[in-house]
Amino acid sequence: MRIHSDKRPFICKACDKKFKTSGHLRCHMHIHSGKRPFSCKTCNKTFTQSSSLMCHLRTHTGERPFSCKVCDKKFKEPGHLTAHMRIHSNERHFSCKTCNKTFTRSSSLKCHLRTHTGERPFSCKVCDKKFTQSSYLRTHMRIHSDERPFSCKTCNKTFTQSSSLICHLRTHTGERPFSCKVCDKKFVTSSHLRKHMRVHSGEKLATSHLGGLLS
Repeated sequence: MRIHSDKRPFICKACDKKFKTSGHLRCHMHIHSGKRPFSCKTCNKTFTQSSSLMCHLRTHTGERPFSCKVCDKKFKEPGHLTAHMRIHSNERHFSCKTCNKTFTRSSSLKCHLRTHTGERPFSCKVCDKKFTQSSYLRTHMRIHSDERPFSCKTCNKTFTQSSSLICHLRTHTGERPFSCKVCDKKFVTSSHLRKHMRVHSGEKLATSHLGGLLS
């Protein structure tokens, strides 16, 4: 009988990340070596891990097989669904020891810590711009390649990020999922809601008044 364990005895010598199996460590090492042995036959994009390729293939098929039973939101990966479920349970196990901010995912905490250290370990080889997350670097690289892999099936407009496509789709559906709890006004994006909230907090007014005093 196999005994499940949280032990991660295999350690990456480049970044100290730990893994349960030597196979997982070998796959991880592709990140540091730059080796990308898994290739998409549709667009020839390459990946360091087979799981990343499988996830990418869903951008072509549109498949989102993992569904939230609470709000019916769908995801391409089971890990994304697991992290999403913490939104409903308000479960935030991962805490920053510097500022006590809490997170639903360990990866989110790891990225947050870089706001304290200033670390930007992911660097663009074209323009040397640096990023706190590998996903930010991948998105940035599309500026140089002009790659726009996310396409609207209604009007064929293309985007560099899936989040941009999701926001765009709301122009067709009329969906406004972000609601102000003060006046119930609804918005297409969370950033629009945050900007709107300044009306209620007085932040916009205070900034305007300060500008008048300084002029």
